[in-house]
Amino acid sequence: MNEINSNYIINPPQNIEFRELLPDNIRYHLANLRQITFEVTDACNLKCKYCSYGEFYYDYDNRENRNLPIEKAFAILDYLAKLWKSEMNVSENRNVYIGFYGGEPLLNTAFIENIIDFVENSLKCPNRFFTFAMTTNAMLLDKYIDFVAKHKFNLLISLDGDKQGHSYRVDHKGKNSFDRVMKNVKLLQNKYPDYFKKSVNFNSVLHNRNSYESIYRYIKSEFGKIPNISGLNDMGIRADMKETFMATYRNIYESLMQSEHYDEIEKEMFLKSGTYNNLTIFLHKYSPFVFRDYNELLYGKNESKRIPTGTCIPFSKKMFVTVNGKILPCERIGQQFSLGQITDDNIVNLDFEQIVEKHNAFLKKISPQCKTCKIIKSCTQCNYNLENIENKPICKGYTSQNEFEQFVNAQMKFLALHPEAYYKIMEKVIFE
Repeated sequence: MNEINSNYIINPPQNIEFRELLPDNIRYHLANLRQITFEVTDACNLKCKYCSYGEFYYDYDNRENRNLPIEKAFAILDYLAKLWKSEMNVSENRNVYIGFYGGEPLLNTAFIENIIDFVENSLKCPNRFFTFAMTTNAMLLDKYIDFVAKHKFNLLISLDGDKQGHSYRVDHKGKNSFDRVMKNVKLLQNKYPDYFKKSVNFNSVLHNRNSYESIYRYIKSEFGKIPNISGLNDMGIRADMKETFMATYRNIYESLMQSEHYDEIEKEMFLKSGTYNNLTIFLHKYSPFVFRDYNELLYGKNESKRIPTGTCIPFSKKMFVTVNGKILPCERIGQQFSLGQITDDNIVNLDFEQIVEKHNAFLKKISPQCKTCKIIKSCTQCNYNLENIENKPICKGYTSQNEFEQFVNAQMKFLALHPEAYYKIMEKVIFE
């Protein structure tokens, strides 16, 4: 890379103006919603030690073995269908993912069956078609194998590797769920091999009883699958549990780098690996030679205004409805940040003015840090995961000029060692 291009990347034009959200931004994204996920039940047949609704955390509603009333789900789907038919909809024949989450969703299959029937037979929305997805611990999978295969669920199974790696996923008696989960998953694989190959994936949590490589090796060898590997949620930790949490926590990047077969694993993981993900962001966000469309190619990239942080515009990616009828942008943020509610009378309360007022107020608090942050163009920091968000939030991802140059140099070094990575990303990745 020549000196001019290097300087452009290391010192990109940074004339940043921040814009505020408007109510119509919220309405637009609801009219073009890609995914809605229902917290089917807050009951669970496991008591995982690190569960986001467990003893480490404080930022969720009380778990009371409740089911989400089906009438509330019908109400939000009817509400959305009206928007999908409105003039704000610009997504003809969009596929909408309907996800089922918990707790353990298979504890409330009646809800799932009713939603499928409602969507397929009662929800009159010809410009939408639907795909069903479910996250499950697989403890009841043997009982519902035919059901999940019949409806072609995109199934995400929670499995943390081998028996030792999975040992934090225990039942209410403290027994490791590994043997039962493996038996049920193998049953599904053997009975419906084509469905399993196409539609079943694995989600694994990294902690102090497993490693990046052990998870990858086990799931790849047993099922021929590349797992999603995530770290423990480090937000909303109770003060009295921080020490125990840190003893359980393991850093994903460090665990990957410590792998004996690091290069092989990273290539297989591709965008599921932090290194390839960072490189993709770097190429698409900082290269002056990558364009999203013909307009950018012909008229240049519009860098005039942006929204502070990497926080998603509410409902630009998904909607999450809790078992208590709270409406959130996703399941990864604390439930105290709900943006609306489905009432007990099955009325959908989403006040777009209130949503943008609240959202903009949070963004305004962090924007002074964003204005001098050198990685603002590719920020992934969610505002709702900042500590002390309502007073004086501090972004842990803030990047100085020196740190940004280190980031750029790391990407260029990786490209020099792996030139094939550039072609793979350019050919296979669509960046939105």
